[in-house]
Order: sequence, then structure tokens, then C-alpha cells
Amino acid sequence: MDSRKQLTFQLMLNVVTAVIGSFQFGYNSGVLNAPQKVIEMFIKDSWYERYQEPIPASSLTALWVVTVSIFLVGGMVGSFSVGLFVDRFGRRNSMLMANILVFISAALMGCSKLAGSWEMLIIGRFMVGLYSGLSTGFVPMYIGEVAPTAIRGALGSVHELAIVIGLVVAQVLGLEALMGNTTQWPLLLGFIAIPALLQFALMPFFLESPRFLLINDNNESKAETVLKKLHATKDVSKAMEEMKEENRQMVTEKRVAILELFRSPLYRQPVCVAIVLQLSQQLSGINGVIYYSTSIFEKAKVERPVYATLGVGVVKAAFTVVSLFLVEHAGRRSLLMVGLLGMAGSTILITIALNLLDKLKCMSYVSVMAVLSFVAFFCIGPGPIPWFITAEIFSQGPRPSAIAVAGLFNWTSNFIVGLTFPYLEELFGPYVFLIFTVLLVVFFIFTFFKMPETKGKTFDQISTAFRQSAEG
Repeated sequence: MDSRKQLTFQLMLNVVTAVIGSFQFGYNSGVLNAPQKVIEMFIKDSWYERYQEPIPASSLTALWVVTVSIFLVGGMVGSFSVGLFVDRFGRRNSMLMANILVFISAALMGCSKLAGSWEMLIIGRFMVGLYSGLSTGFVPMYIGEVAPTAIRGALGSVHELAIVIGLVVAQVLGLEALMGNTTQWPLLLGFIAIPALLQFALMPFFLESPRFLLINDNNESKAETVLKKLHATKDVSKAMEEMKEENRQMVTEKRVAILELFRSPLYRQPVCVAIVLQLSQQLSGINGVIYYSTSIFEKAKVERPVYATLGVGVVKAAFTVVSLFLVEHAGRRSLLMVGLLGMAGSTILITIALNLLDKLKCMSYVSVMAVLSFVAFFCIGPGPIPWFITAEIFSQGPRPSAIAVAGLFNWTSNFIVGLTFPYLEELFGPYVFLIFTVLLVVFFIFTFFKMPETKGKTFDQISTAFRQSAEG
């Protein structure tokens, strides 16, 4: 069937509603970059009003680091908790319930200046981190389960696209001329309530995953009704048969606990693939570029580095769209390998450019192009694919636990890079990106030998291939 015919209005509406959670993750990942100085000033003023003395420099640094990093700690906790929600409440209701965390966070962060409390800001960041961790599990799982096989990869990439759009919106609204100033930064942080309200408004039209309804809820008639709405057709016999076959496999599988993923030889290879691909996304150096791109451009003597950083976000969005169209033609494995090799080449180019900045004026432009190239290659494969590949390579029983494990490794490695990159940059100078060159080559080799191609395959076909590999 033509993939364009499979992309019905109801399916698009469901995907768009789901990825509002992805948008929130992207927005909150980048929202503190631009207004850093004005929020630090708020902390200074609040400290003085409370203690009647200036804040020590070490305390200011510590409070800022906690404010930024507590989001990632919340993400780690949230991502590991995905399995506690999705099988008990369903995919749809889990997403709906998680928005409670957003409203609490928006209230705390939005009122923190009025209350003169940096504690409210930190707790709010933790709460929205918790929500974002849950969303990075809920959204790819849901999209993977509602998407037809022929366009599952393309729709899976929409999760990453929404993350990037959220990041760009945060960078734009965070400009001093808009909301990144001394008076409006609380509104910038409280803005997250608006997408949450939009998702609530769309919930009456948001359908539960038919796989959850059939396999977990044992409601065949409702699953069939939902499939007919999603596919805009009365004949869903093929999709129903595929899910029933997966259900028959579940009779011997049931729900799989996290420890069983590592104990059982049936799951050892797929969970290893899921973990390594998540690590390849975060340990590629992308967060070093995103978090510190402004300082990189400053060292490259680029005029108006804030706008150059904004350009990075635009490039991310553009090439994520490119990936969305390529993933069902070129395949997941090919795009991952092209992306990893391209990023490795870009890190070498960044290193050369930064080393020759003082000798050749043109190297400032080369460094910018190398950074943009690095981001573009990331968005072609290593950015979007790890998010949805875990949902593809695991069947319904182990899927929640596998996504929880993969998400935990993603958020933890994200936290490690964010915490250590400034020190590595100080220690190694312009050679810091060569660390990522080595890691990218290692991830490329792993992908080449261990990553199967999942394009055009049903969940049952993918899990059967892993099963046969384990038994062989």
C-alpha cells in the first residue's frame, strides 16, 4: 500500500498530540541557555535579600549547576519509571497523567521570582525533568505501536523533530528582546503550561494504542475499532492478524522484568543494541556542541555567536526532516552508519579548525561549517533512530522494561557529558573532540556488526530474528 495512503488524518492527529511531550523535552533542554545571566542575577538578589550579604561565587556556581543538571536527574528517574505506568494505565492515559507534573513545574518556576526562591526553580526543573524522562519513553513506544509497518520509521523520527523544534523555540523565546530578560524570564519557564493545555484539549481525539488494547487489555473489538479509525478503512484484517500473532508469542513471554532482559539469552542481544545506540546518541559529542556551541563560536571569533547557535538549531530541524523522508528508503542501519562516520569526520575538522584559528582567518568559517556538518550528520541517523529502535526490536512483553533501560542509559550518559565536557575542554583544549572521534568509530563498528535492519519488518519478524540468533 502507498505509504501516503497509510498516513491518515487521524493517525497524524494522534502522532502530533503525542509528540507535544517530545516538544516539552526539547524546550526544557535548551530554555536555560540564553537567560543564564539574568537567572544568576535573580539568585544573587534573592540570596542578598535573604541573608543580607553577597552570595559567594562558589555558592552561585553550585546553585546554577544544580538548576541545570537537576533536569537530567529528573529525566533519569522518569525514564526508568516508564514501565510502572504504560501497562497499568495504558499509553494514552499515561501521557495525560504526566501533564500534572508540567503544571506543577510551570507554577513553581513561573512564581519563583515573585517568591524570591531559587528552591522553587530547582524543584520545578526536577519535576519537568521527571515529565521529560517519562515522555521519552511514552512517545516513541506509542508511535511505534500505532504506526503502520511501512511508515513506522518515518513517524518515529517525528519524536526527534519535535524535540528539535522545542529546542529552537526555547532559543528564540530566550533572546533578550523577547523573554530572556530580567522581567520576563519566569514567563519563559512557565510557558510549558501552554503545550500541556493543548495536549489536554486534543485528548478527546487521541486514541489508545490498539496493541495495548488487544495484547494488554484483551479487548479485541475495541482494538479493531481503533485500527479502523487510524487507518481510515474497514479492512484491518492484516493488521489485526499481525497483532494476534504477536499476542500468541506473548503467551509464553508475558511481561518481562528489567533484570530478565540481562539474564535471558533471548533478550541479551537486543538490549545490548538498544543500550549502545542510546550511548552512541549521547556520547557522540552532540551535547557538548549544543550546550557549549556559543562558547565554541566565541573562540572561533564568530560575530554574534548567539545567532550562530540558533543556526545550529535550525540545521538540526532541517536535517531531521531529511531523515524523516530517508529512513524508510535507506533504512535505519545505513543512516546510522552514514551519520556516525560523518560526525567522526566533522570532529576531526572541528579540531583542525580550532587549532589553526590564530594562523588562518578563514578557519573561523571552517569551524562553523564543521559544527553545522556535525549537527547535520547527527540528525540524519544517530539523533532520531535510537529513540524508536528500542520499540521496534522488542515485542509487547519486554518493550516497557527495555524502553525504561534504554532511556536510563540515554539520560545518564547525557548527564555525564553535560557535567564533564567543560572540564574535558579545559584539559584537552581544541583536541577535546578527538575523544568523540574515537567513540564514534567504535559505535560505527558495533552498528556494522550487531545492528540488524528493521525497515519494513513487523515486530514479530524482528523479535523472531533475534530469537533465532540467540538460539543459533
